[in-house]
Amino acid sequence: MANVLGIVLFALGIGITVALHEAGHMFTARAFGMRVRRYFIGFGPRVASFTRGHTEYGLAALPVGGFCDIAGMTAQDEFLTEEEEPYAMYKKPAWQRIIVLAGGITVNLLLGFIILLIIAMTTGLPNPDADVRPRVGEVSCTANQNSAGDLEPCQGKGPAGEAGVEPGDIVLALNGETMDSFAQLRDTVMTHPGETVTLTVERDGAPRDFDIPLATVTWLNAEGQLVEVGAIGMSNQVIDIRETYSFVDAIPATARYSGNVLNATVQGIAQFPAKIPGVVASIFGQERDVNGPMSVVGASRVGGELVERSLWSSFFMMLATLNFFLALFNLIPLPPFDGGHIAVIIYEKIRDALRRLMGKEPKGPADYTKLMPITYVLAFLLMAVGALIMIADVVNPIRLFG
Repeated sequence: MANVLGIVLFALGIGITVALHEAGHMFTARAFGMRVRRYFIGFGPRVASFTRGHTEYGLAALPVGGFCDIAGMTAQDEFLTEEEEPYAMYKKPAWQRIIVLAGGITVNLLLGFIILLIIAMTTGLPNPDADVRPRVGEVSCTANQNSAGDLEPCQGKGPAGEAGVEPGDIVLALNGETMDSFAQLRDTVMTHPGETVTLTVERDGAPRDFDIPLATVTWLNAEGQLVEVGAIGMSNQVIDIRETYSFVDAIPATARYSGNVLNATVQGIAQFPAKIPGVVASIFGQERDVNGPMSVVGASRVGGELVERSLWSSFFMMLATLNFFLALFNLIPLPPFDGGHIAVIIYEKIRDALRRLMGKEPKGPADYTKLMPITYVLAFLLMAVGALIMIADVVNPIRLFG
């Protein structure tokens, strides 16, 4: 039930995020005297709606986005009526149009910041300066796993303990290869059953090498078969790197952490195209990349896992990250993104400035019909990629906890 609750709550959080994004466009448009025809959450057939003033508010069948229909957003708006003409968006000053187009992006950035600010004052934000290198929690004997997935009894210190490894040691490398996480160490060790490996750790500020004869144990693989793998007999030390702040201190701390998240988001967006082949491969059984893209379905499932384990801080941090992603993704300077429309307005201003230097009259609003091929292609690609990611999230979802 907790898992289902988490799925529902995260899906609701996504819906609220989209609603507030579109509200950012709507309220700024109204503030500058523009006419908002429709404010809808979702796409496709209308499920329910009502009209207040000049605006129809509604819910559509496919809750994977939303839209705010502003009259005369472009000069090619074929539905613009004579009554709407004085309120047409394309007739407004460029700076007002840019503010309206950036309204949703600004709301997402503010919402992400506010969520992180609350976390900073309650459960705490991760300290970016904390030492997050893998650290030994305890050394123990190595146990076989039976066909039911249970560990059999074992005795002794285990290979690492017998070699002299102690709790608190910081893992640096295995056979000269840098180990950035315990997961990497585990996966590497499993490929060397019965072999002697050299583990490099840091203790009291100095590196130490330990030659460790790995044990050979039976373990269930992903196909449910018992196989022989290497075992070292160490567990990870869980370190709480979070810090809580007063309201005054939380503001700069949140700003700093938000900057780190935004930087990581930019890198993630840049790597997005390269991760699509992996998503496609995962549909056909390949292991899913936990750092790969997720759809609304996948993100909600992860939200369910977090709530199931009462990891509410991580739940809301993921929601904040989603807001930052939506903000930066919408800044891409191509149609149909908000950034694409902003780029057109900037182009108009630069073009007209150059024309004035040449003694010519301004040319007027850009012809959006020339951009329609790009818009259609990008819209098709977005829908196709979105469908692939959603299929992958159904048949081979990302699981944070195995």
